[in-house]
Amino acid sequence: MRLKRIGVMAGMLMAVYGCISVGRPFYSDDLSWISKNKTTKDDVSDELGEPFRVGSDSGKLTWTYGYYKYSVFGSARTKDLVIYFNKNGTVESYVFSTSFPEEKELWKEKK
Repeated sequence: MRLKRIGVMAGMLMAVYGCISVGRPFYSDDLSWISKNKTTKDDVSDELGEPFRVGSDSGKLTWTYGYYKYSVFGSARTKDLVIYFNKNGTVESYVFSTSFPEEKELWKEKK
């Protein structure tokens, strides 16, 4: 019942304002500060704050930072940064993806 009420409220907000955002915007133009086997969970937290989601992928701790903008009048825009940690608490790898047009263009040009 509570989940249904939240869905109705979100729908009403979209109808009134035309869009709704979920998550928190985060800077993603330059992720070179993330270094494999060097960047720690504390470093990530200091840079990006609390993760939107935490979880596990085949036993590896994952932190996900996400920002999602949904609009009645246009297409949805989303971005995710998923960070995989080693058992020692350092970054093993990460995956970033975006559908924000300005970020897509920037990342297309990166080598």
